[in-house]
Amino acid sequence: MINLRANEKTEFHIKSLAHVNVTVPSAQEAAAREFYGRTLGLTQVRKPAGPRQNVGAWYELGDVQLHLSVSDKAVESQSDSHVCYLVEDLSAAESHLRAAGIEIIADPRPMAGAKRFYIRDPGGNLIELSASTA
Repeated sequence: MINLRANEKTEFHIKSLAHVNVTVPSAQEAAAREFYGRTLGLTQVRKPAGPRQNVGAWYELGDVQLHLSVSDKAVESQSDSHVCYLVEDLSAAESHLRAAGIEIIADPRPMAGAKRFYIRDPGGNLIELSASTA
């Protein structure tokens, strides 16, 4: 973590979030593509030319992208690290995911005023779904 004193100036600043990357084992690539594309309904976009153009997938979420990477290195299937998606209707999201056979993980640390639950993608990555506050 970087701490700057109030009177310190820096030319460095972050403009926005470009993408989030999640990794799944190669044996789960097809299931993960199905999960992100069909179950979650994300729009897949073309990856740029390069050595990994035909591996994994990229999805668009407004101005941010989700990059699905493939690697057979250990995936932290029990990690609390996660991506959070805001949804308009949390009950509808839960019903949709249950109907798709996705296990719903109850919020292990409920907070006052926050409505959320978790799921895991086919590679074991944790995903938080939270009600939009707007």
